[in-house]
Amino acid sequence: MVWKPHVTVAAVVQRDGKFLLVEEETEAGLAFNQPAGHLEDGESLVDAVVREALEETAYHFVPTHLVGVYHWKHPDKDDKTYLRFAFAGELRGFEAGRELDEGIVAAHWLTLDEIRAMQSRHRSPLILRCIEDMLAGKRYPLDLLVHYD
Repeated sequence: MVWKPHVTVAAVVQRDGKFLLVEEETEAGLAFNQPAGHLEDGESLVDAVVREALEETAYHFVPTHLVGVYHWKHPDKDDKTYLRFAFAGELRGFEAGRELDEGIVAAHWLTLDEIRAMQSRHRSPLILRCIEDMLAGKRYPLDLLVHYD
């Protein structure tokens, strides 16, 4: 059997001391996550994070750098291993009234203390880790990622 991780992207966005998270429906109930999702066939990682941020928050996200690449195996699901590419960047517009992806309840701006206080409601431990890595100054150039068409 060939092992295949789920490749995902996430937008780590900070503005005015707060971070953008989405509240979403999951199998385990409502949970919080960065705007994030799966890489689609033929899509570049950068294009994927731009698309996911817009679909889940109605914000136009412009990635400026890679925060990190994270390998995480879901503890309750033997067949679920994730390879997450987390990007930091800027927001360049908002589409008021845009319908959000199915399952997304709302987008929220939260402080680091608020995010830490609700860790039990995080979709994965990667949410806080990505924020902490960004705050620690982890920045990798986007040209590190090469996409061949």
